[in-house]
Amino acid sequence: MTRWQRAAAAFALLALAGCAREPLRPPPPSTPVTPPAPVTPTAPVAPPAAESAPRAEPRAKSGNPPFYEVNGRRYVVLSTAAGHVEEGMASWYGPDFHGKRTATGETYDMHAMSGAHPTLPLPTWVQVRNLENGRSVVVRLNDRGPFARGRIIDLSRAAAERLDMIRAGTARVEVRSLAGSAPSPTTAAPAAYYAQAGAFGRRDNAETLARRLRAAGIEGVTVTETKADDGAVFRVRAGPAATLAEFDRLVERLLDAGAEAVRLAL
Repeated sequence: MTRWQRAAAAFALLALAGCAREPLRPPPPSTPVTPPAPVTPTAPVAPPAAESAPRAEPRAKSGNPPFYEVNGRRYVVLSTAAGHVEEGMASWYGPDFHGKRTATGETYDMHAMSGAHPTLPLPTWVQVRNLENGRSVVVRLNDRGPFARGRIIDLSRAAAERLDMIRAGTARVEVRSLAGSAPSPTTAAPAAYYAQAGAFGRRDNAETLARRLRAAGIEGVTVTETKADDGAVFRVRAGPAATLAEFDRLVERLLDAGAEAVRLAL
């Protein structure tokens, strides 16, 4: 395994609030899959507010890293949804994820008008138009995905039903932003990137790695302490890097110097 492959494997674990603690739904299989059998709701669902009240919302604290990687592919989260329009294939996700946590930390409700997008800031409200039959819906994006090439949005079961794409499983759509999350100085894309070279339960282990990295000529190496449920965590980080290209070079240097798992530090 090359150094970059090791780094990419580490990035895949970012999974979006310190990046590794924010959930990413598994990417859809590359081979066709029979759509799930229809599920009868246990109770009538009221028409969602998303269809009548798209609005700007605060940018979610989780689900909006500067970038993340899944299956070796990098996704850079956009700083704004303003003016965003794209065409491509939509898919949908339902019973297997119902009640589970989305990237923003909210609970996924397949009966609500919601969706997932790989790069738009969360939350963002969009209009999705089925280009095959002209139907359209308004949904609120609060999750990440899909990660299959050629697909641009994952929709809740309710949204997919209104677009009449349940049986086919996918449909060609237009996605147009209506209102997105408002950027802020602390949540907009950063001007610099830091790399985390390790995290330890003991300070002396963190300091040992930090000394090794400094001896290799890497600048900006620091050890910080954070609190976790099971005690203190001592993180070793380096940087800053002004661009993603510089960040990638920093990752290579850290791996060469003996760091085993390098990831984006938030």
